[in-house]
Amino acid sequence: MGTQNKIALVTGGSRGLGKNAALKIAEKGVDVIVTYHSKKEEAEETVAEIKQLGVNAAAVQLNVGESASFDAFFTEVKSILKSVFNADQFDFLVNNAGIGIHASFAETSEEQFDTLVNIQFKGPFFLTQKALSYLNDGGAIINVSTGLARFSLPGYAAYASMKGAMETLTKYQAKELGARGIRSNIVAPGAIETDFGGGVVRDNEQMNAGIASQTALGRVGLPDDIGGVVAFLCTEEARWINAQRIEISGGMFL
Repeated sequence: MGTQNKIALVTGGSRGLGKNAALKIAEKGVDVIVTYHSKKEEAEETVAEIKQLGVNAAAVQLNVGESASFDAFFTEVKSILKSVFNADQFDFLVNNAGIGIHASFAETSEEQFDTLVNIQFKGPFFLTQKALSYLNDGGAIINVSTGLARFSLPGYAAYASMKGAMETLTKYQAKELGARGIRSNIVAPGAIETDFGGGVVRDNEQMNAGIASQTALGRVGLPDDIGGVVAFLCTEEARWINAQRIEISGGMFL
């Protein structure tokens, strides 16, 4: 009998940054459960890719903006842990799922604001709370923020405010869960070329060039620049990193 692999749960792990993180975590020999919102086929393709790396994987549907669904979600996670991984608990929670809404402060509607609160703050707040009984002592929480919580680019007032809330929450999680040996850290990507926010950073040449010119390393970020840092936080080497905000932006707006 080999030893039980550690297991990571990555929300929004079927594409973009989350998928890259899931694959990098798998490369460390950690089993992965990815959640997807609507694209089941993409999620199943990601699971197949993860399995090719020699670890086990599964996909579960989750709408992180719908906190009333979390009990049912964890009932399903519990059954998948048993049937697929022969485990009762998991070790790492990566709160990655999210959306971007671009609107100036003056024009942000209550509906947009509420959508962002539910998905970017209330969702991860209560998902993590419910996860506590399934999370192994000595595990870790990795939250996801944004460079926009440190510097300001017009159009992200509500989005970045939720991420600022997540940064504060991360410290409280680290403080209150430390007795269980659970670490909580937050990564803050700069602008990345994904389909996030309609793919604007990737597809708008002018914006892409503008961001590159404001970045010390002279280009825009790629998912591949981010996932490995998330994976590192799921390793024994990162055991003494706690309550930290790690910006992964190539040096934007220094």
